[in-house]
Amino acid sequence: MRPAPTGDPASFAGRHVLAELRGVDAAVLGDEQRVTEALRRALDAGGATVLDVVAHRFEPQGTTVMALLAESHASVHAYPEASAAFVDVFTCGVQADPETVVDALGHELGATEVRAQVVARGAGLAPAAGGREVDEPLAPGMRRRWRLDEVLWRGRTEWQDMVVARTAQGVSLFCDGERQSTEATQLVYHEALAVPPMLLADELRSVLVIGSSEGVVSQLAVNAGATRVDHVDIDTECVRRCAELLPYGYTPAELAAAEAGEGPVRMHYADGWQFLADAAARGERWDVVIVDLPDEPVEVTDPAQHARLYGSAFLRRCLEVLTPGGVVCSQAGCPTVWRHDTLQRMTRRFDEVFTTVLPYCSDEHEWAYLTGRADAVDDPVALAASRLDRFPSLTSIDADALRRGAVLPFALRAGERSPVA
Repeated sequence: MRPAPTGDPASFAGRHVLAELRGVDAAVLGDEQRVTEALRRALDAGGATVLDVVAHRFEPQGTTVMALLAESHASVHAYPEASAAFVDVFTCGVQADPETVVDALGHELGATEVRAQVVARGAGLAPAAGGREVDEPLAPGMRRRWRLDEVLWRGRTEWQDMVVARTAQGVSLFCDGERQSTEATQLVYHEALAVPPMLLADELRSVLVIGSSEGVVSQLAVNAGATRVDHVDIDTECVRRCAELLPYGYTPAELAAAEAGEGPVRMHYADGWQFLADAAARGERWDVVIVDLPDEPVEVTDPAQHARLYGSAFLRRCLEVLTPGGVVCSQAGCPTVWRHDTLQRMTRRFDEVFTTVLPYCSDEHEWAYLTGRADAVDDPVALAASRLDRFPSLTSIDADALRRGAVLPFALRAGERSPVA
């Protein structure tokens, strides 16, 4: 039975998903039966009630499949010549989930790319129900829910699940279900990561960036006067998608130049661990090494490729490629008491590997960063503050911020451990 609205029209609510599925095999899209079966399975996965399905195959190619639902309708228009399918799923009520239908259909057809826009239908629809959501894990028993107003790209790269979407924070990047950057806060994040190490290093001619797919750190380094920036990232597709879709970081033209080695930034698609080993063998050196990765996996059995780039052995590899007076900086987790495990571990590792360690706990973001030097510096905060003129402009860091950010949370300084960590 159709979930009918009550007498009050304002109580009616529905979601209408308009999607593009790209990278689908032409043979699949040209097979009327396969497309029909894929749509049926996807509708079943989304909880929809199918009343009837009609399909038509066009000559010389192409297929359209229409499904009449108790909740409304769904359609697939397949274009084998473009390896693409255009999908329309509208459901009312709460039983069927059109977003699940689109995700399942993309999987059934083998799409490499899914772009979707969710339109709220009905005057009584709460704004929060008008888009997809990402439930980002924060700590055991805690999650943060992001509403995605429009999905610009969703897919699986060789290394991770990736989503670029419009949110209340602007265009935002999510990898493996975790927010990596947003249009509103990306500069605050990247300044907190890149500025303290670029101030503590004696020279700022050469910078090595490992991770940081968006390219903002490379741009900050060039703006501060670096003449050589080597950017290493293992996920080629993620870097290229960021340049294509994010309104910050590399533009497609800038990335193409970096890939060609034209200009101060050189892009290397490689494993950071192996890149450092090869660079050390060649005798290459950098004034600043910045490591910007998703947070350290907390499970011992976690297969995440980047987990080893948080260990002491990797920090020593970074140390081997520094010039005299050079520094290593790493994203080091969160200082809040309910999720500061990574910061605790990274603090111990930096103290073990480096003689001088400068923390920076951002007061405008939830992340902390650690910068290490091999030699002893009496007052690293004062030294960093004395070099603020290296940057022509900053939006979130001054001498007071450096002093405040250099103080680790009390629980870490006192050697205590959160009971929930």
